[in-house]
Amino acid sequence: MKFRLHFFIAIIFLLPAALFSQVEMVSPSHPVYDFLKRMQIAQVIDYNSSVIPISRGEIGKFLVTINDNKSSLTSVDKKILAEYLNEFEYDLGKVNNVKTSEFLEGLDSKKMFSNDKQKYLYKYLDSNASFFVDGMWSYSYRRSSGDTIGSNSLSLGELGLRFRGTLFNSVGFYLRASNGSKMSGDDRAVAFGKLTDPRLAASRKFPTEGYFDSFEGYLRYQTQSNWLSLTIGREAMYQGFGYIDKLYLSNNTVPFDFINLKLQYKALRYSFTYGGLKGDSLGHDIQNKNIATHRLDVNFSPKFRIGFWEALVTASQSFSFSNLNPVSFLISVDYNDVVNSNPNNNMFGIDMEVQPAKNVAVQGTLLVDELSLGAITNPGGYIPADTKFGWQLGTIWNNAFNIPNLTGALEYTHLDPFVYTHRSLKTTYTNWAMPLGAKLGPNSDEVALKLAYNVSQRVKVDLQYQFQRSGEGIVYDSTGTVVINYGGNINNGIGDNYPNSTRFLDGNRINRNILTANLKIEPLKQFFFEFKYVYNDIDNIFQTKKYSNNYFFATFRFDY
Repeated sequence: MKFRLHFFIAIIFLLPAALFSQVEMVSPSHPVYDFLKRMQIAQVIDYNSSVIPISRGEIGKFLVTINDNKSSLTSVDKKILAEYLNEFEYDLGKVNNVKTSEFLEGLDSKKMFSNDKQKYLYKYLDSNASFFVDGMWSYSYRRSSGDTIGSNSLSLGELGLRFRGTLFNSVGFYLRASNGSKMSGDDRAVAFGKLTDPRLAASRKFPTEGYFDSFEGYLRYQTQSNWLSLTIGREAMYQGFGYIDKLYLSNNTVPFDFINLKLQYKALRYSFTYGGLKGDSLGHDIQNKNIATHRLDVNFSPKFRIGFWEALVTASQSFSFSNLNPVSFLISVDYNDVVNSNPNNNMFGIDMEVQPAKNVAVQGTLLVDELSLGAITNPGGYIPADTKFGWQLGTIWNNAFNIPNLTGALEYTHLDPFVYTHRSLKTTYTNWAMPLGAKLGPNSDEVALKLAYNVSQRVKVDLQYQFQRSGEGIVYDSTGTVVINYGGNINNGIGDNYPNSTRFLDGNRINRNILTANLKIEPLKQFFFEFKYVYNDIDNIFQTKKYSNNYFFATFRFDY
């Protein structure tokens, strides 16, 4: 009897590891994260969106919880859930011990073009390993017109493969590699493409040879109870609670290479990252630009979460053991390692999320760039831009206006002059000269409103409106020396310590009204039509001139 009791207790403790053993992560751009966020604020799951990506096994566990409580979902959300349960079926623990090896669904045409099942080029599963191969193809036609962007037409084709899998329930691997080519478009169209697509902006070959390639790949170890994970490689990473844009780490640039350590126990979750960035100092390459970040999340309850974040960008050496230390204060490391003038860029932040009612959440984010005690002890006096502040307030509303499947988000973002910049020019908070944090430039603020509506499980439309105010411009003397920099260019921090150059919205005043519309249709599972339209109205107040631009993307792709 005792033997049977001990046996069943052992099975209970081992069962969760067997059920949720997929270690590879799900890319942050996957729409499943939007679904999890809506389920969180609907109080169906206890989910923290401040650090993504997370593993397929974790997502599978959330989907099982949602499925256990699906009676509270709308009819469309139930269908969306069914789609994800199908897509993540091998992450739910139902078929892990079934040996399967299949190429192109056994060449069965009904399976190959099924509208119900997730399809793969190749899949293999047994009790110790899983391996999946997907093919990707897309064609995108893009067109623009306007006063400053000009009339352009550009078409792109792209082909790629994705490999992923898990070994022995503890080691995950992932590789997505693709190659694309310009199929039509002149030099002006190439410039338009780089302006509106971060991947094209980060391609050296696209301007001159008309092709682009990219990859994400990593190796990841995770303990069976997921209290520790270690990832080495390249993947997009988001940090922060922002609902429309994020101040800490966002999708406004391309992924970079990193080492990431995560620890979690009950209400605590810690993440350490050390990575390499593509440096650019006004057009000159920087070879040794690195970033280190620490983030500690505390979940006081499912309705109240708080996070502590810090980051340090360096460019003086290719590697630093001090910055690689996952248990340290980066600001202290920075101040004590540098003897003379400080070429590094340090910042820290605090953010929190509160759910005051079902289907509603509110978040607040504070970012402090280059802390100086003088900014705190003498807030009314002039402070050279050693200390800059960024802050954000936002709210998200599920089933907004009592309309099922409609999600609304409202967010205000404020960035002081020179936020994210650095006077050395080498350690700006950028990758490939694009912001790691908010897309909004420094010396600016923004009110953003977003509405997203799931027409069905296969059709989604969203509208976004942004009103921005900015102060820009740099004044030079006759010798080309900077006299005043108003702190509106993220890649140019020269002059941040000059008197009278750091007042909010000083400089060349510009207002922008930006309207963005997206439509995504999936007529057959894993085959997509995607449409994007952007209208930008620019009011150059300092010139008393107004401009307008618009552009349109139409993309067909399949992921199989």
